[in-house]
Amino acid sequence: MEKSKVYFTNEISKDSLVKIYEKLGVELPGKVAVKLHSGEQGNQNYLRPDFVEALVKRVNGTVVECNTAYPGARNTTEKHKKLMEEHEWSKYFNVDIMDAEGPDMELDIPNGLQIKKNYVGKHLANYDSMLVLSHFKGHAMGGFGGALKQLSIGCASSYGKAYIHGAGDASGDMFKTDQIKFVKSMGDAASSVHKYFNGKIVYINAMVNISIDCDCNGNASAPCMKNIGILASTDPVAIDQACLDIVYNSNDPGKEKLIERIENKKGAYIIETAEKLNTGSKKYELININ
Repeated sequence: MEKSKVYFTNEISKDSLVKIYEKLGVELPGKVAVKLHSGEQGNQNYLRPDFVEALVKRVNGTVVECNTAYPGARNTTEKHKKLMEEHEWSKYFNVDIMDAEGPDMELDIPNGLQIKKNYVGKHLANYDSMLVLSHFKGHAMGGFGGALKQLSIGCASSYGKAYIHGAGDASGDMFKTDQIKFVKSMGDAASSVHKYFNGKIVYINAMVNISIDCDCNGNASAPCMKNIGILASTDPVAIDQACLDIVYNSNDPGKEKLIERIENKKGAYIIETAEKLNTGSKKYELININ
């Protein structure tokens, strides 16, 4: 089986984002959704609009997000739109809260290892292709956040997020689910969005501001590792696996905090699950484009 290609550059700039996208040799067709993290109010680590501006405009994309399932500045459409203005997303781009109104779009996962359905923002149907632009970092619940988390929790509606967290039960305490069932549910959900776009989807992970906490945390820990670079692939499993391998092989002493979080939260199960569902491969070739 041919290894998936993952491109890497240690140049972290607006131009290098565009360059690494173009290295993929894929022109995203039609109306392009750019899925990224808007950043919770108070968070200091999220990717900024001016940093990603050239890339989003290169693909003529619309920035898309979905509401959260927990209290904060993004759990209603009204508040989320206000935060989009405060964080200047609306200043730079067209912005779409995909679950602004229901009913949710349901994606079937017939071979799901934990869940058989995924509930995503209904506006997903308005897009022909997607650029998943992820800030790679730790995560208090999932261990780490990369391309697969953006596909799963990121594209899920508010209800869908609770459903994934609850491993198929949105009615309980979403923060007290069996950890492995939760992470497997993320892998299932990620596979459904990847397959929905049927090859018209690409992934870019920025390994910068690498905190042990997600951008959903308004009081996130300061970065524990130095900035590393930017990766791109058409395979979400390969790109996340490459990011993990880079962390584990790093000489940065700060990696120990991140690795502890990833392992404590069984983070690798999202990759294992997605690979079992033929979403991608952990076998990759890392191509340095510097």
